[in-house]
Amino acid sequence: MNQQQSSRVAWLLPSMGRGGISWQHILREFTQIFPNTRVFTGEWVGYVPGFEDSFELQTVGRTQFMETGKSNQGYGFGFSYASPTIIYHLFKFKPQVVITNAFSVWSILALLFKFLGGWRVIVAYEGGSPNSNYETNSLRLRSRRFIVAGADGFVANSQAGKDYLINVLGANPDKIFCRPFLVPSLDALLRSPQADQERLAETLPRPIFLHVGQIIERKGVRTLLEACHQLKTKHLPFTLLLIGDGEQRPELEAYTQTAGLEDAIHWLGKIDYGALGSYFRRADVFVFSTNEDIWGMVLPEAMAFGKAVLCSKGAGAAEMVIHGENGFVFSPNQPQELADLMGQFLETPTLATAMGAKSAEIMTAHTPAAATTIFTAAVEHVQRAV
Repeated sequence: MNQQQSSRVAWLLPSMGRGGISWQHILREFTQIFPNTRVFTGEWVGYVPGFEDSFELQTVGRTQFMETGKSNQGYGFGFSYASPTIIYHLFKFKPQVVITNAFSVWSILALLFKFLGGWRVIVAYEGGSPNSNYETNSLRLRSRRFIVAGADGFVANSQAGKDYLINVLGANPDKIFCRPFLVPSLDALLRSPQADQERLAETLPRPIFLHVGQIIERKGVRTLLEACHQLKTKHLPFTLLLIGDGEQRPELEAYTQTAGLEDAIHWLGKIDYGALGSYFRRADVFVFSTNEDIWGMVLPEAMAFGKAVLCSKGAGAAEMVIHGENGFVFSPNQPQELADLMGQFLETPTLATAMGAKSAEIMTAHTPAAATTIFTAAVEHVQRAV
């Protein structure tokens, strides 16, 4: 039995709610390499169809987010409570390595007890954003620097995340393994490939732009609709499909009517994750207009389906876009800039196909199996350092 097969690895993911889907692809691949892996979470919505029982999971307590402040344009402020009984479960499981998500309470507890438990700690960092980096909050920075000082290794999902770990939190660059690991599984997105095809009739005017996400202010949907309003002055056909729901939808639907966009805008509401692939396939261009997103899984999902992409600089995933090659990046809250970029796809019908081919080429290096190699490398690194 080799070391990978015998190593006991614990993953601490306090929240695997809506966003937990992006972790399941990695966990399935990782468990095939390290079969003695157990995932601990305080929020669980179930396996993605097709991933049932592909990794062992145990719920511990209940994770809750305590909001201390709001931001209209970005993430709110607050902290997450996760059960301290995770330590009991770790001692019972007896891992050699603990992979913990970012700067949670569980990360602090894993580090406080790591010498007593005899495990090594790897911090997995999805990335940051202006509101989630807390660079002006001295208490938050001290707690994060404590975690960074005690961790044995890091896995960063983005170059910006790696820079934050080094330049703000003082991490040792030699301990950081960096590459995008929040990448899609096409299999999971195509579990229901025939879903709702009647809504996507072939008669829809092209190009078809697609937006997937919550209809809330942070996602910048208002900017996207204002850009569509400006596009109407070109008197060229186009369609925008909006997948998702949220508190801002009634306001924006009213704006759509006022702006005379009813024929171009289609509100599709919530769609099952396993049916999203069929919508990505039908679209020509994916638009991610967010004001602030730590990453934005929908962008690499669109790229994996070979789509041209328009991505706001407010998304961490913007670093996946090679401006002018597989799409364009633009400033958030700038509808004219976005309208000008969207207009290029109206005026040059072949542009979406060419850029989409580049997206598909880029994503050949970003499969779940490829992304898992960075966690394997990190685990082997910290075990060699024992």
